[in-house]
Amino acid sequence: MDHPPEAPLDAATPVVSAFYDRFPYPGDPLQDGPPPGYNWRWCVDSVVAAVDGALPPAPRPWRILDAGCGTGVSTDYLCHLNPGAAVLAVDISAGALAVARERTARSGAAAQVAELRLEQRSLLDLAGEDPFDYINSVGVLHHLDQPEQGLRALVPLLRPGGLLHLFLYADGGRWEIHRTQRALALMGVGTGPAGLRLGRELFTTLPETNRLRRHHEQRWALDTAADANFADMYLHPQETSYDLERLFRFVDQPGVCFAGFSNPEVWDPARLLQGELLERAQALPSAQQWALVESLDPDISHFEFFLRRQDRDQAPAPSPDSWSDEQLLAAGGECNRCLWGWPSTALLGPDLRPLTITEPELALMAALEAAPAGTSIGALPVAQGPEERLALARRLLAERVLLLLRA
Repeated sequence: MDHPPEAPLDAATPVVSAFYDRFPYPGDPLQDGPPPGYNWRWCVDSVVAAVDGALPPAPRPWRILDAGCGTGVSTDYLCHLNPGAAVLAVDISAGALAVARERTARSGAAAQVAELRLEQRSLLDLAGEDPFDYINSVGVLHHLDQPEQGLRALVPLLRPGGLLHLFLYADGGRWEIHRTQRALALMGVGTGPAGLRLGRELFTTLPETNRLRRHHEQRWALDTAADANFADMYLHPQETSYDLERLFRFVDQPGVCFAGFSNPEVWDPARLLQGELLERAQALPSAQQWALVESLDPDISHFEFFLRRQDRDQAPAPSPDSWSDEQLLAAGGECNRCLWGWPSTALLGPDLRPLTITEPELALMAALEAAPAGTSIGALPVAQGPEERLALARRLLAERVLLLLRA
């Protein structure tokens, strides 16, 4: 059911909607059957386990909002990775939604969930919906004329403890993109087919040694092979980007707290430094470590992170790293569904990187899967003593193969 607004709720709505009608984004191809692979950030069980350290007991009939679903790529994954959920996907572009409907119909997405709604609505126009456990809004708020208004609209839609996943552009890694955007705007190429043609021509006309051309060819040419993706990157009529300082001012809203980056490995100084420099970096508070990484890595082109609906003085849930041996043995668990090749000792992990587990670790997980729901790790019928199964469980937790259940 569509709910086209009588008047735009954001100054950018008409122009952005028209742009995405011309270039439905993202331009991922349509296919029959489930989407390929997985993205753990669209699997609510994986997200809750990553942020909170453990899951509530099953069943977990998550309510999910895809706020700015575009052509439905994220919606498709949200349905297939969260069986039994209720999913609402909204977008302001009728053209993008038409693709989303075809994509989810061909993939069988609706059959995976208890409810799937795809509606033409602004994320600013969702008051009255029942609260959501998880809101996905990737690459959306930075295309509003007032991104803060978008965040203020989404936060009340979360249940207490609910999580919001955001993706916003970062200044540093978009330096060349911003210059290209300004150049094309100065030449008045427009945001339609002519702009697309001339934008592509620009990168073949500039000298081969030109920094903008080299940056595009080396980093973005593959990602922008689809016309919609090229247009979204270089021709978009409304865009805001951030540095870390402005980002944290942006998310400083009542009733919501920063709950961590969804690509934490990017913000680990150990990927950039070693020796004494790394020791000095690791001695810094987290916020200063992130600022250091931002300074050292000018290729960071976006921020992706979670926000949690909670009072500022509410204590976060304890991490399993702090659980005692007794607590861990008494906990139940589940296998992360974001694993490629399961069950096997040779896997692709949640981040689609090669992961090898041992035969004893596989045996522990197999016993967990075969046991009645909620069976504690300590009660599993395996030939492993408490110390051994504790060591196995802690490694499986670290590799995100095992997801704990909170009592």
